[in-house]
Amino acid sequence: MVSQFVSSHKVMLLGDMDFNFPEGTHAIGRLDSTSEGLLILTTDKSVTRKLFHATEAHTRSYLVMVQHKMTDETFKHLQQGVLIPISEKKTYLAKPYAVKIINDPSALYKYSTDPREIYPHTWLLITLTEGKFRQVRKMVLALRHRCIRLVRLSISNILLDNLAPGKVKELNEEEFYNLLKHTKKVPFN
Repeated sequence: MVSQFVSSHKVMLLGDMDFNFPEGTHAIGRLDSTSEGLLILTTDKSVTRKLFHATEAHTRSYLVMVQHKMTDETFKHLQQGVLIPISEKKTYLAKPYAVKIINDPSALYKYSTDPREIYPHTWLLITLTEGKFRQVRKMVLALRHRCIRLVRLSISNILLDNLAPGKVKELNEEEFYNLLKHTKKVPFN
C-alpha cells in the first residue's frame, strides 16, 4: 500500500486498513509502495520536526534482501559509503551509520521469510541517520545488487518487533517520546 490516506491513483491506502484512525492522522517518514515495515502515524504535527529536523539525528534501521551474494570487498565499499544520484547533476556520498550481513533475518523479524530466497541473495541490516529519497535502494544498486526486499525495523528506539504486516500498535505520548530520546543507537546488536 501507499503510506498516505489520499491519492489520485487507484492504490491501496492507509485508510483501507482495518483500523479507525483519528482525523488528522498523517505518516512520518514515508515508505514507498515497494517497501514495508515500521511507519509512524500521528496527529501531532510537531513530530516531523522533532524526528527529522532535530539537531541530533535519529537512526533508522532496515532489513534488506539484495540479489546475489555480496563479496567482502563490496561489503567494505558499502561500509565506507557509496555515491548515489540525488538529482540529474548531483551525487551524494551515502554512508551508513552501521551495516552488517545477517545470516538469520527471522531473528530480527519473523515475517522475513521470502519465496525468492531460493535464488542467491544476501540479507543486510543497514542503519542510517539520514534519509535521501530511496537511499537504501540506490546504495545497494550502486554496488550492483538489486534490492529485492526492504523492511524498516526501527526509527530510533521505536521498534517494529514482530508486528504483523498491516497491523497497528498504539503508543501513548509519554512512551513515544521516551523512545525517541535515545538517539544514534543501533537497536539490533
